[in-house]
Amino acid sequence: MIKTPSRAALLLALTLLAPAALAQQKISKVNGGISVEAGQAYGDVETVNGGITLGDNATVEDAETVNGGIKGGNNVRASSLSTVNGGIRLGTQAVIGGDVETVNGGIFLDRGSQVGGDVETVNGAIGLVGTRLAGGIETVNGDITVGIDSHVKGGIRVIKPKRNVSLQKRDPRVVIGPNAVVEGALVFERPVTLYVHRTARTGAVTGATAQSFDTPTAPVD
Repeated sequence: MIKTPSRAALLLALTLLAPAALAQQKISKVNGGISVEAGQAYGDVETVNGGITLGDNATVEDAETVNGGIKGGNNVRASSLSTVNGGIRLGTQAVIGGDVETVNGGIFLDRGSQVGGDVETVNGAIGLVGTRLAGGIETVNGDITVGIDSHVKGGIRVIKPKRNVSLQKRDPRVVIGPNAVVEGALVFERPVTLYVHRTARTGAVTGATAQSFDTPTAPVD
């Protein structure tokens, strides 16, 4: 005898399937921002002219914009984040499976965040606080702060700029903070000011001389 599922069982099944179904939905725009509300899940979210906002506990696949920033709350999940003209800023406990990258804009990842790929900018500062990064950090013209308790498994590379790239007036400032770890090499193809906390650990340094400090924050240039 075949039993017919009860109404309650069907409703429960639909409730469990809803996030998976919703995750297949994509959001794509040319003009206008995109907001993913707290706790919602989608596939790729893409816009050309507009920012992207991810609420607390939101989940997306790739989040991508050209002219606009990406701002995430706490506990966001994404496969990758990228923009051209705009910054990327995430709250605590974010999990990004791949890369986080921008051209003109800064990147900040707050405490407890995890990134499975690289963090890259061209013109923009990079800041990590209590963040675990499986890849490395790369920039041309931005400051870098591997803040307290952060762990970067790859290295750090500051690339020599091409002739057509305008430089900031001072050399980039690179800070490896208290109890931070950079397992890979630190390679500087252009002059930088490098500060390494006495409790931090790094790989080999090429192209710069590290200045040690033991205060909670690095000296002001």
